[in-house]
Amino acid sequence: MNTTRNSRLSGKVAVVTGAASGIGRATVELFAVNGCRVLAVDLPGHGLGEAFAGNARIVCLEADLADATAPQRIVDTLNGHFGQLDVLVNNAGICIGARFEDTTDAIWERTFAVNVTSILRLSRAALELLKKSNSASIINLGSIMSDMAGPGLCAYGSSKHAVAGLSKAMAVDLGKYRITVNCLQPGSIITGLSKPFLDDPAFREFWEKKAPMGRLGEADDVARAALFLASDDARFISGAGLLVDGGARVNF
Repeated sequence: MNTTRNSRLSGKVAVVTGAASGIGRATVELFAVNGCRVLAVDLPGHGLGEAFAGNARIVCLEADLADATAPQRIVDTLNGHFGQLDVLVNNAGICIGARFEDTTDAIWERTFAVNVTSILRLSRAALELLKKSNSASIINLGSIMSDMAGPGLCAYGSSKHAVAGLSKAMAVDLGKYRITVNCLQPGSIITGLSKPFLDDPAFREFWEKKAPMGRLGEADDVARAALFLASDDARFISGAGLLVDGGARVNF
């Protein structure tokens, strides 16, 4: 991570969920380097405090985004520490691999609670703060699976399709408040979430070959895309799904 500070997000305050590791952690670190103050949110016991210890620009909050009380706790923490919100990165997500016939109600409901419902609830709770910003943006984490499918990913793929649809609906409804809403669609990225899948040599090789760039993605690749969407450079981009996949989606 480049530690040279610049002012690309100077004066902005962001919330990043799923912040303790992977894409979330890389995003928090990159935003802070670029002058942003950040509320980092993740589950209890995931090492959130240790991840950002000593960084005065980052406040940590442990919360389960599937808990209906979490959004208000996040808003209360924002009001207590910053009094504003300019960027909301809904990054928290889970992936429980299961074929269609093995997808239980519990798998389906937990996946949608974290990957979709939490976005609705937190964005809704944070709306009044976002409306006060001069350049607010919401960035939802979809996936390359937001517009395709893969084996054993029934609940996950369905939830990421829902994230793409929700992002478009939000962009339409929130545009009048000058809030942009976009969806990031990462390909195969090396994170703790993807590790169980990438430990399969055949799965790893498939995605390495699928991407014309010939490699898997890194968390920082997605964080840099989030930085762009959070910055004023993207002030007239809304309702978009930005693929961050090394060209995998178009490589038939």
